[in-house]
Amino acid sequence: MNDSTRYVKLVAWSEEDQCYIGSAPGLLTAGCHGSDERAVFDELCQIVEEVIALYRADGKPLPPPTFGRATADRILCAANVLHLDSGARR
Repeated sequence: MNDSTRYVKLVAWSEEDQCYIGSAPGLLTAGCHGSDERAVFDELCQIVEEVIALYRADGKPLPPPTFGRATADRILCAANVLHLDSGARR
C-alpha cells in the first residue's frame, strides 16, 4: 500500500472563497485550491506525496492514518451534524 493512501483527501467547494479547497486531515489542513475540482484533487495528491517525503527526509514518523471505516463514520457524523445545524438556522 502506498503511504499516501493512508490519508483521507477532501476536496470541497468554498462559498466564501468561491473555489475548491483541498485538504488531508491529520496530515495537512490547508493544501491547495482552484476552480477545477479534479485539478485540485490531483494537486492535493501530489502535495500529500511531498509532505510524506518531507517527514521521511526529516526522519519523523508519519501521523496516524486517517483512512478506514472509523474515519468515514466520523466524517459522515460531522456532515450530518453540519446538515442538521444548517437546517435549524433556516
